[in-house]
Amino acid sequence: MPRQQTDPAPTREAAPTKEAALTVLVRQGEATAGDLADHLAVSVQVMRRHLRSLEDDGLVEASSAQEGPGRPSNLWRLTAKGQGQFADGSDHFALGLLQSMAGNLPAEMLHNLLEQQALQQAGTYRGRIGEGALPQRLERLVELRRQEGYLAECSPDAEHPDGWLISEFHCSVMRIAEQFPCICDQELQLIRHTFPDCQVDRVQWRLEKGHSCGFRLIPSNGG
Repeated sequence: MPRQQTDPAPTREAAPTKEAALTVLVRQGEATAGDLADHLAVSVQVMRRHLRSLEDDGLVEASSAQEGPGRPSNLWRLTAKGQGQFADGSDHFALGLLQSMAGNLPAEMLHNLLEQQALQQAGTYRGRIGEGALPQRLERLVELRRQEGYLAECSPDAEHPDGWLISEFHCSVMRIAEQFPCICDQELQLIRHTFPDCQVDRVQWRLEKGHSCGFRLIPSNGG
């Protein structure tokens, strides 16, 4: 007789599971209750209850998807409110400042100011990640970005033997970028200035499609 899975009784256990589910969804974009249950090692019934609770709180939403024969499954994703549960550095002051600058400065001057800021921040990054092999420097950068409110990670690029990918599933300046997409250009320049020994290209842009921003880095020396 199969062992019956029991639901976690203490209410205090629900909060970490819910938070973990939100983190999985911000990384993957969307997932079924079964996927989340497998990932978090709880029963599907328990996961469904957590998702319904999160839905009641306005943090997640579901859409129906047919994944083969049988009943369609619900694909769960974060709402805008759910995204807001993660650290966000785009405060009203920064947004208001950019709005004021955009209204009073020529576009070229604003671009130059953002470029200068990218250069300064890249210098700070280079000083903190130090020298060494590219994978180690990337890991140090990812950790710095996490401290700044980005949910970031790096991994080898399956499409290029020497390449690496930086993925950012949560952007700490997302609300600013929605009104000022030029901030995203600054982010690209920031990565390029931080790794001047690499060719850096944007391979995913959250404002365009998908649930993350991604950058590909290929060493300029081919290795």
